[in-house]
Parts: sequence; structure tokens; C-alpha cells
Amino acid sequence: MPSTPRIITLTSDFGSQDYYVSAMKAVILGISPQVRLVDVSHDLPPQDIMAGAWVLKNTAFLYPPGTIHLAVIDPGVGSTRRPVLVQVRNQFFVGPNNGLFSLVVESEEHRVFELNNKRYWRESISTTFHGRDIFAPVAAWLSNGEPPENFGSELGELTTYRWAKPISDDEGVQGWVMHIDRYGNLITNIPQAFIQKYGRESAFKIYVGNTILKDISDAFSDVPDGEAVALIGSSGMLEIAINKGNAEHMLGVEKGAPVSLVIQKSVS
Repeated sequence: MPSTPRIITLTSDFGSQDYYVSAMKAVILGISPQVRLVDVSHDLPPQDIMAGAWVLKNTAFLYPPGTIHLAVIDPGVGSTRRPVLVQVRNQFFVGPNNGLFSLVVESEEHRVFELNNKRYWRESISTTFHGRDIFAPVAAWLSNGEPPENFGSELGELTTYRWAKPISDDEGVQGWVMHIDRYGNLITNIPQAFIQKYGRESAFKIYVGNTILKDISDAFSDVPDGEAVALIGSSGMLEIAINKGNAEHMLGVEKGAPVSLVIQKSVS
């Protein structure tokens, strides 16, 4: 692992209308002017911790060793929730201990440090903007080569949430919509590997809301424009989409809605 990480990614629900993202970058560059800043997303649904967890899971480990991921979706800012630094594999995560890092630590060895060494904070701390006053300076000092142990005491546990696992039997799979992207694609908690265990020649009917789909396609364009399609998305999970449309709006389906796969046939 590089002794001095040089990349800091930023993920938040701050949007681009206000000064919040720029303020965090200003603090970082004031401490570590040579760092490379990468915006992952700032358009996540406000206060949606698990949406942030999903984005981190699907991006963080694509970055080079030593990358620092500054993530701020923090509805509990100013409360008793703790600010933390998490080390997973060869990556670092800085943000609130509120479940935001649930999926990056899932089944992974990790270390957690409470950010209680105020030497690495800004001098004046707002109770509503720890992204600027605690997380940004910590990420910057970490990029300058400060070891994780310097930022505070090690914690035994990290606050985590878990999505419900899909349920399967001989007749098929019951899952749920766990994330909806900006295109309105309905991303389920059913992984491709879960479906493959039924055999490559199995065919399914997929039930979501009031819609029934016949089997799983390879691409959006496998159906005409405006029609619904089920396919394995880039995250490796089953998705329901509308070719050149918005499945969330057109199918009237929200996050948490059930998705059922029923086996139609199996050829050995």
C-alpha cells in the first residue's frame, strides 16, 4: 500500500445547488493541495444512508490501493453518532458511523477508528456540517501520510445495516427492490449467482408490482422501446427496467417492493 495516498473520492447527498461540496474541497486542498479529488456522486436521495452504502460498494474497490473515500450522508449530524475512519482491504473510508459503510465491510476484515483526536479537526466545529469540519480535514491529513491510529481510538464494532436476503425454494426466488437508480431502473437484492444455481436452461416468470415479465434478457434493447425488461445489471444483480423509459414511474414500483421469480421449466 502506498505510504501517502493521493486520491480522495467524495460521495454525499449535498447536491450541486449549495456550497457544501465546494467547502469540503476547500478544506481538503488547504491541507493537502497535491491531492486528487474525484466526485463519485452528490445527487443521492437526501438522508438515504443505504443508497450511499450501495454506491460505495459498487465503486470503492475499483480505485487504486490507498484511496480515501470521504462519504457524508449524515441525518444524525450533531447527535451522539460517532465520526469514524474505516480501513477495509487497502482502502480508507471517512464519515459518520451510521450504517453508511455497511456494504463495504460486509464479509470483509476491517478496522474502525473513532475520530476523537481534535487535533485533526477544524478549530471551529459546526453541529450541522461535520463533512467540512471533521471528515474533510481528517481525509486530507490521511492523504498526507498520517497513520489511521493518530486520528483516534480503535472501536470494536461498526454500525451496520443489512438488506434482507432473497428467499428461494424449488419453485423460485422471492426478493425485493433495494435501490432505484436515476434512470428509474429497479435494482433487486437477487444476485446473478443466486439465479444461476437453478441451471442455465431454467426459464422464469418475473412478477413486480402489477407487471409480469417472461424470463431474463441480456440487454435493454431485447425489448421494444417503452416495454419492461428484466436483466442482470452491471452490479451483478437482477434489475427491472423500461427500454428508453423509467420503470419506477411507468410500473409504479417503489423501493422495498417485492420481486418474485417463478420457475417455468428446467431442461437437464
